[in-house]
Amino acid sequence: MQETDLIWMSALVFLPSLFALGLLLFPRDAKEGMRWWSLFGTAVTLGASLFIFILWHQQVIERNSANTEAASLNARADVLDRGGVGAVHKGQDWLARADWIPRFNINYYLGLDGISMALVLLTTLLSFLSMIASWKIDKYVRGYCVLFLVLETGMLGTFVSLDFFLFYIFWEVMLLPMYFLIGIWGGPRREYAAIKFFLYTLLGSVFILIALLGFYFTNVRDYVADDQIERVARRMSRETGVNFEKAKEQAVVNTFDLMTLQKVGKAALTYLRTNDVTKVENEGLKSARAELKVAEESKNADRVARSRGRLEAAEKRVTDQDFFKPWFQYTMFLLLFVGFAIKLPMFPFHTWLPDAHVEAPTPISMILAGVLLKMGGYGILRICYPICPWAAEMLAWWVALFGIINIVYGAFAAMAQTDFKKLVAYSSISHMGYVILGIAVWASGAGSDSWKFGLNGAMYQMLGHGISSAGMFFLVGVIYDRAHHRNLDNFRGLAEPMPLYTGMSAVIFFAGLGLPGLCGFVGEVMVVLATWQFSQPFAVLAALTVVITAAYILWTVQRVFFGTNPAYKDYQDMDLREVAIGVPLVVLAVVLGVMPGLVFSWMEPSVSRFVDQVARTAP
Repeated sequence: MQETDLIWMSALVFLPSLFALGLLLFPRDAKEGMRWWSLFGTAVTLGASLFIFILWHQQVIERNSANTEAASLNARADVLDRGGVGAVHKGQDWLARADWIPRFNINYYLGLDGISMALVLLTTLLSFLSMIASWKIDKYVRGYCVLFLVLETGMLGTFVSLDFFLFYIFWEVMLLPMYFLIGIWGGPRREYAAIKFFLYTLLGSVFILIALLGFYFTNVRDYVADDQIERVARRMSRETGVNFEKAKEQAVVNTFDLMTLQKVGKAALTYLRTNDVTKVENEGLKSARAELKVAEESKNADRVARSRGRLEAAEKRVTDQDFFKPWFQYTMFLLLFVGFAIKLPMFPFHTWLPDAHVEAPTPISMILAGVLLKMGGYGILRICYPICPWAAEMLAWWVALFGIINIVYGAFAAMAQTDFKKLVAYSSISHMGYVILGIAVWASGAGSDSWKFGLNGAMYQMLGHGISSAGMFFLVGVIYDRAHHRNLDNFRGLAEPMPLYTGMSAVIFFAGLGLPGLCGFVGEVMVVLATWQFSQPFAVLAALTVVITAAYILWTVQRVFFGTNPAYKDYQDMDLREVAIGVPLVVLAVVLGVMPGLVFSWMEPSVSRFVDQVARTAP
C-alpha cells in the first residue's frame, strides 16, 4: 500500500497539470469556460496545500513538539533510510521515496519541512490570485492557461523534491512556460525580454547541472544504508560474475539523494576544518571502528588485520575522494551559488529581471517576483550551503558583500527609474539582497544563534517580499489598464478618483518599504541584527539603505497619488475582481507584520535545525 503522504504530495504537485490537460477538451471559443476551469484548478491546488499544511502540522510539528529534532527533515530521512525502523507513524512523516530509475539510483523522493512548506503555501496562494488577475488575457487563452498551470507544477515540484535529479527536472519545467508567457503575452519588447530571461536562466541551469554530475560521481557508500550497498553489489555480481561478498566490498554507490549528499557535506566540513580523518563520522567508519574494536578484544591477528584493512579503506574513501578536497568544494559551491543567484537575482547577474518584469503581463510579473525569485534563495538554502558548507564558511564574507551590493545598488537604481514597473523590479533586487545577506552571515559554535537569526530573517523576508512584490506589480497593472502608460512623471492626482486603490497601494508599498507592523519589516530587521554580529559595517550599510528605500517609495507615492490631474478625474476605482486580488495581499501584509509568530512557530525549527546540522555540531 502506498504511503498517504506520498499520494498527497504528488497530488499537490500534479493537480495543476491535470487541470491543464482538461483544458484540451474545451472548444476553441470557450474562453470564459477555460478561465473558470483554470481558476478552479488553482483554487483546488490552494485548498490541497492548506489541507496538507494542517496534516503536516499535526503529524510532524505537534506530534514532535517535545522533540523538535525528531521533526527535522534530516531525522525523518534517517528513519526512512533505515527502512522505516523506528518510524511510529509511517505514511505520516511527510517524507516518502519510491524507485524511479533504479539503475542509476534515481528516486521519486518528496518531503516537506518548515522551509518548503512556507514556500508551497506562498506559491499556491499567488498562483490563485494571479489566475484571477489573468482574466483580461484574451489572446490564445487556452495556451496561456495551460502554460500557467504547468508553471505551477514546476514551482511546486521544485519545493518538495529531495532527489537532485528530480529537483533539476522541475527546475527546468519552469523555464519554457515562463519563456512563452513573456514572449507571447508580454509587451512591445517581449521577444527580447523572453530570450534574455531564457539565456540567463539556462546559463544558471548549466552550472547547476555540472555540480549535479560532480556530486553524483562521488562514492557515498559510507553514508547510506546497507540495502543500497547490497543492491549495487548484486547488480555488480550479476554483470561481472564477481563473488557477492567481494562485490559488496568493492561496490561504489552514487546518488542524487539530497539528504545523503548533505551528510557527505557535513563530513567534508569536519575533515577540511581539522584535516584529521579520525574526527569524521559516517556509517562506514563507525562500522569499521566498531569491528576493529571487537577484533582487537578477540586478539585474533587475522581478524584484526582484516578489520584494520576495512577501516583504512573507509578512511581512504574520505582522504582520496575529490569531494573532500578544497578545490572541489570551492568549485561546486560557486557553480551552485551562481546558478541559483542568477534566479534570485544577484548583482551582476540581475539584468534580465527588469526587462522581464517590464514586458511580462501583470499576472506573470506577480508570479515572477512572488515565487520564482524565491526559488533561487531556496536552492541556496536546500542544496548549496548544506552540501558545500566548508566553502560556504570560507566565502561567507564575499557572499555577504554581494548581498550588500544588491541592497544598495537595487535601492539607488530604483530611485532613478521613471517607469513604474521597472522601479518595482529594481526594488525587488534590493530586497532580495537581504535574503543573500541573511544566508551569508555564517557563525559557528556558540555564535551560531546569530546565524539562526539571520537565516530565519532571510526566510521571512522571502515570504514578506513575496506578498509585497506581488501586490506592487498587481497595483501597477491596475493603473496601467486605465492609463496605458507607466511613466511616473505623468500621473499625479490618483487619490481623488481612486481612493480604494490609493489605500491598498499605501499598505502594500509601505510593506515593501519595511514599515514596522507590516510584512517587510520583520525579515529585514532580523537580517540587520544578525549581520551586526558578522560585520558591523555591512549591518550599518544594510540599515542605512532603508532610508533610500523610504525615499523612492515616498517619492513614488507623491508622484502617483498626490496633487490633482484633470486627465484622470474620471478614472474608475478598483472593480470587484481587482478588490478580490488586493484584499488578501493587504490582509497578509498586515498579519505577517503584526503576528510573525504565526509563521515562526512552525518554520523556525526547520531553519534552526539546519544551522545545528551545519555549524554548531562541527568542530
